[in-house]
Amino acid sequence: MTSAKPHYDPRVDDYIKQAPDFARPILDHLRALVHAACPQVEEAIKWRCPHFSYRGSLICAMAAFKQHCSFHFRHYKEVVGTSADEGMGQFGKIVSVKDLPGKKELAAYVRKAMAVNETGTKQPRPKAARKPSPALPSDFAALLKQHAAARKHYEAFSPSAQREYVDWITEAKTDATRQKRMATAVEWLTEGKHRNWKYMK
Repeated sequence: MTSAKPHYDPRVDDYIKQAPDFARPILDHLRALVHAACPQVEEAIKWRCPHFSYRGSLICAMAAFKQHCSFHFRHYKEVVGTSADEGMGQFGKIVSVKDLPGKKELAAYVRKAMAVNETGTKQPRPKAARKPSPALPSDFAALLKQHAAARKHYEAFSPSAQREYVDWITEAKTDATRQKRMATAVEWLTEGKHRNWKYMK
């Protein structure tokens, strides 16, 4: 056990305190594990969530959302050997500590991330195949034609962001719900909002 004093950022303390109740044990667990595996780690808040750096370079980050947490390694291909879910990191939607790999496995990943920073090994990341834009339901397409701003924002979104709206609309159980969701979608799109904007921090 090292005697080096961990570098804690009070802004990360505040972030954890403000997280949903279920998320705090997860964030505390991840934070403690990163510090234990990398005593020289430095914390910071970047892009509105806690990031961990080693020797001046980011190695991993964690985030809390309304119903789940995520944990992400910067050089995930070299560290974990898997691709990353968009916005979810390498471990999917984390709702409890049990959803994470064991401490030894996670610590090994952190040390591997440190090694990548030490050697300067930065493998080029292969670009993920871009999924095509989803097919617009005819009634929603007709509605968007009547609202130029909403259509413009929708077309500027990534296929995955577009799909969130399309799936939400097509999954409606009744026509009344479908019509209400389409009206809400137009309202949000006019403001440039993603489907899950309420959960974004």
